[in-house]
Amino acid sequence: MKANTSQLILVVALAFAATGTSYAHEDYSEAGTNHWLSHVSESKSQPTTNQLAPYGYATSNAAARVVNIDSGTKYLNVTRLETVRIDVSSKSVTWTFDTLGTASFPLAKVIPGAEGVTVYVTENPAYTGG
Repeated sequence: MKANTSQLILVVALAFAATGTSYAHEDYSEAGTNHWLSHVSESKSQPTTNQLAPYGYATSNAAARVVNIDSGTKYLNVTRLETVRIDVSSKSVTWTFDTLGTASFPLAKVIPGAEGVTVYVTENPAYTGG
């Protein structure tokens, strides 16, 4: 009987420990967006300009790839948080597509001279939790 009571106490203690640690996780699922936003809204500091930019931001970081946009280009496929160097005519910009909640947008919103090109943003698999 004493062994059964000890085992029961151990099971209950492990259950409480597992319940407590279930709250200490990183949630990258789509529903986790609200979780992340709640942490941001609780922050005492103001968001940075990059955090507020709906289409991402120009950066001096190294690009994962280079894309040439010409008159025949109709679309650009990128992954959220991907950094790409984009060459349009004689202009070049290195852009990080930090676009939480934005699935597509005209490239001309961020790069003049890229009219008629639509950017399609897919979710980064590293942050989907699946």
